[in-house]
Amino acid sequence: MNVSESSGQGEEKSRRRPRYNGSHPKSFRQKYKEHAIDAHPELLAHLRAKGKTPAGTHIPILTEEILSVLKPAPGDIVADCTVGYGGHASEFLRRIGPGGKLVGFDVDGAELERTRQRLSQLPTPMCLHRSNFAGIASVMCKEGLAGFDIIFADLGVSSMQIDNPDRGMSYKHAGPLDMRMDDRRKRTAADLLNTLSERELSEALWELADEPDHQAIAHQIVALRSVETFTNTAQLVGLIFDIKGLTDKDWKQQRRLNPGLLHPAARTFQALRMLVNDELGSLRELLRVAPFCLRPGGRIGIISFHSGEDRLVKQSFCNGLHEGLYQSMATEVIVPQRSEIASNPRSASAKFRWAVK
Repeated sequence: MNVSESSGQGEEKSRRRPRYNGSHPKSFRQKYKEHAIDAHPELLAHLRAKGKTPAGTHIPILTEEILSVLKPAPGDIVADCTVGYGGHASEFLRRIGPGGKLVGFDVDGAELERTRQRLSQLPTPMCLHRSNFAGIASVMCKEGLAGFDIIFADLGVSSMQIDNPDRGMSYKHAGPLDMRMDDRRKRTAADLLNTLSERELSEALWELADEPDHQAIAHQIVALRSVETFTNTAQLVGLIFDIKGLTDKDWKQQRRLNPGLLHPAARTFQALRMLVNDELGSLRELLRVAPFCLRPGGRIGIISFHSGEDRLVKQSFCNGLHEGLYQSMATEVIVPQRSEIASNPRSASAKFRWAVK
């Protein structure tokens, strides 16, 4: 049987993309133009003007301030501990070439490969590792390097991870309670919610996110999981709304009156994500070994988004200065200007600190 006989119409026509309901795409997957934003610059400008981040992308924070402080120059060896979408990395690469090199770290295998392809268009040498930045010393040895001129880390979760409902990191979209940045990790957020004691949950919500209703939320989680296992983000968001005496309609009205208001579930989701990924443990290890991975005169800069992270960074730099591991450090924390926050609301809680060896 030939092709025309089997199909009845010759070669099969290419299948059209399923049409979404309404005039605009609603779900993460439907925003196909945003996933290929380089081909749609007019859409990028439109979304950025509205203070939105295109789906599947990430807007780097405090870029000008970071470049001014860390001073990447031709020939420098840079460690970007959180490559993500490659926003900061691309700026480093443009300034350290052609004789420099960027060593990048990220635990998200899928996003790391996409970023590798994106950054490969730049001529400066680079080597990306699917590794937690806590292993920076080991990777430095594997690369045969005596040290770095710059160590940089952006501790915030990337927009690509937040916006993708399959990752379970967003309280705005229904999805599985996963929250792993590295899918090689065994424990998900659902595992923690269904097994940790009430005391452990309460302490995590308070210590990692300053959640004022930590005790009530922890108590209700333990009470409800005996009846129904936690599996998705909507269950957790609903529980938190009940604890805070809110309905979805109430929350939308509050947001209209105060657009900058923090979502009721934001702190709980932050605490769970940090717990799932052992973010504070990794940060402590990076801060411990960083002075020994810098060349003399090398600079380290870290963006944090949580008071606990910022305290760790500040204290580590202060101790390093006192012990002679650093010769200078930031006297004041650097935060985004109002104009940056307006165009990228996710930058609002960012704090940047630096030190020089």
